[in-house]
Amino acid sequence: MRKLKTKWFAKWARKQKISDSRLLGAIDDMQNSLSSVDLGSGLHKVRVSPDHRGKSSASRVIIVYRQEDRAVMVYGFMKNEQENLTAQELRTFKKLAKDILSLSETELTIATKKKVFIEIGDAE
Repeated sequence: MRKLKTKWFAKWARKQKISDSRLLGAIDDMQNSLSSVDLGSGLHKVRVSPDHRGKSSASRVIIVYRQEDRAVMVYGFMKNEQENLTAQELRTFKKLAKDILSLSETELTIATKKKVFIEIGDAE
């Protein structure tokens, strides 16, 4: 399974001091239905805590996901800055999820080479 993050998300996670190992843990949590909510259309909202902090001060991460295929982290926000996604944001992310999930493996590879997506765990 491909585990990716968008360029914007990578910058956001770095600023929030959220390591790739925490992001990989969040994907595992989502796959095991822990600390996550299925938003429909391939979208999931997962709690991720910054390094050296507990989940009480956690951020929320929006992941586009297809089982056994791909998990793409597209958006993150701090719980104390934004309670939840607005209806408009949810619609926009569902459209984005549809677009990302429609990409072929070849298109994903090309997008990764062009740094549209970054493999989680790759040195930046």
